[in-house]
Parts: sequence; structure tokens; C-alpha cells
Amino acid sequence: MWNWLEINLDYILELIFEHNKKTKSKSELVGEVRRVIRACIGNRAKESLIVDSINQINLDELGDKAGVIEAFFAFAQAEQRREAEELIADEKLNSDAAKRYTATSVKREYASENGTELNSILPKMSPLNPQYLTKKRDVFHTHLCVR
Repeated sequence: MWNWLEINLDYILELIFEHNKKTKSKSELVGEVRRVIRACIGNRAKESLIVDSINQINLDELGDKAGVIEAFFAFAQAEQRREAEELIADEKLNSDAAKRYTATSVKREYASENGTELNSILPKMSPLNPQYLTKKRDVFHTHLCVR
């Protein structure tokens, strides 16, 4: 039913507002949202973020669709900051350089392993060190490309 239709994030967030007004059941809401998200391949990557936001935001306190959209984007930004800080700490990355790299990647809508930007976020280590390329590939492919 939904396959012919491009289902965007705003539509899903509006659906959350409307469905919550009718049922007030988060489990039913999550089920409906999952069904809609899975109908459109482009939104599947956002599924866990949307479901987490449903479970953590008090939807009953939001007065309108704009409130749901605003609350979701605030939640998503907080999650992005939390994940970035976790990555920086876990991989012992250069915090300032990592934040610049992430901002640049978001702006251009892709992450690149070329140039010196990615190198600058890595822990201090000689490029001749055999672990250097492994660390670089791990940080890029495991953390930056997948997310």
C-alpha cells in the first residue's frame, strides 16, 4: 500500500502525533510506526532512533504536530552528541578534530577517508606504525560509515 509513496520523516512524525491522540498506547504506536518505516527503504536506517524517541519523549505533553517534530529533532541531536562523545572516548580520538570532521561530513552529506581530515582525528601514532591503518579503517568503516 505504501510502496508507491515516498514516506518522509515529517509524515512519520505527524503519524506519531495523530496515532498517539487516538490510542495513547506506546506499544501500538511503535508497531504502527515500524510498519510504516519498513514500507520505505529510505527510512529504515532511522527506525531505532524514531522508536527510541517514542519511548523516551512524553508525547502527551506535546500539543501539536510541530511539537512532535521539534521534540524528535532535539532528541536526535542529543543522541548524535552522545554517540559522538562515546566514539571519541572509546577510540581515544582528538575531540576537536573529530567534531570538525563530523560537522564537515554532515554538511557535505558523506564521510571521506581521503585527505588529512580523518588522519587528524586519530590518536597520535606514526603512519608507519602497522596499527595506524588498521585503526584508521576501523574508525572510518565501523563507526563513521555505518551510522
